[in-house]
Amino acid sequence: MIDDADGAPAGAAARERACPPYARRYEALGRVMAALAGHAELLQACRELAWWRGDDHCWHIEWREGPHACEVAEILVGGETELNGLAVPVGPVTGRTASLDVMGVGFVLRAIDPLGMERLRSRPGVWRMAAALNGAVPAGGRSRTGRHWEALLGG
Repeated sequence: MIDDADGAPAGAAARERACPPYARRYEALGRVMAALAGHAELLQACRELAWWRGDDHCWHIEWREGPHACEVAEILVGGETELNGLAVPVGPVTGRTASLDVMGVGFVLRAIDPLGMERLRSRPGVWRMAAALNGAVPAGGRSRTGRHWEALLGG
């Protein structure tokens, strides 16, 4: 018997809606992703950002290059983010992996071939929208005359 629009078996949708852990898991994921989205430089540095719920009911977040896992954990745990102190580290936090508890939900952060934020900031030729918008660093690291919005349009 089908009881909802997406074709789930009768009662499955009701059980999922009534089960607080599912709601908490998705709320925690939303808060973590919002906190990461608030750091544009961090997201611009990552390649192939992916997330999924593992068999252990923890959320796994993985990326290539970009920051170390300990740098991302520091932003989520200690930074001024939407998490407001709801994230705490559980277990060792290293450059490649970190485990966090956010609202009672487990998160495993994994950096594949991390470069670190300091190295990414110092790498010449990296174009950053934030730097082009505020004018602190000219696009491409070259001095130029003109308006900041011209860099965004390729001028």
